[in-house]
Amino acid sequence: MPRISLQNPLASLEQLSCSPSVRDGIPSDLEDDLRNLGGELIQSAGILLKLPQVAMATAQVLFQRFFYMASMRHHGIVDIGMGALFLAAKVEENSVRLTHLVTVYDYLIKYSRDQPTFPPLDSFSQKAYDMKNSLITAEMQILKQLGFNVHVELPYGLMINYLRILSLEEHPTVPGRAWNYLNDGLRTNIYVTHPPSTIACAAIWLACRDQQVKLPVSPGSEWWLLFDTRLEDFKNAAGQIRRLYYRKLNRRLLPLNPKEIKTITYV
Repeated sequence: MPRISLQNPLASLEQLSCSPSVRDGIPSDLEDDLRNLGGELIQSAGILLKLPQVAMATAQVLFQRFFYMASMRHHGIVDIGMGALFLAAKVEENSVRLTHLVTVYDYLIKYSRDQPTFPPLDSFSQKAYDMKNSLITAEMQILKQLGFNVHVELPYGLMINYLRILSLEEHPTVPGRAWNYLNDGLRTNIYVTHPPSTIACAAIWLACRDQQVKLPVSPGSEWWLLFDTRLEDFKNAAGQIRRLYYRKLNRRLLPLNPKEIKTITYV
């Protein structure tokens, strides 16, 4: 009998080196920025809808996974983001109403493009109907592309345990900074390329660097070895997170759906 694994599925080397979007002619920098913006929209929508962080995080991981199975040439980040959040809220037993979700997304899109946000979306309008239909279609596409595997193991609990082992659980700033790094990492692909233990170590390392907190690095007793993680792996994940802060998103110009995407050199 086949066994069901509770470990997060990770992207293959082939998927990482040439994603479906890149194969369809979308520049990798544009894909990275769209992953970033898609995750940001999910997080912002979840906050406005008062969903728990676990639901928002799960949605962002599903969003990232989806675009290693399907191309942005055929699926927009808004539709898939809404579908992922709607699905994740149900998975985490915090269901959200369709009307509320599309209204919030409509507001966020208008706000990001400096468009008037008042009056809010009319829930009985054709636009609202179309957005709901696109959301439901996107949810089905996510389930189809992911083979109905929507299990997501998040690193928050691991990170707290690691901080406790390192005697940093009560530090005044390190835990909060590390938690923020975990949240920011959801806008990158690290949750699809690294296991939760590596991501937790990356967040701790970044937070300790910020606060100039020394971690044990004596030969043979390096701190990351306690957590079965390799130095190069968590530094790679940390680098992906740090890259977010050096590349600004031009939200007004980023294409939100396949109709807006063009094969151009993106800077």
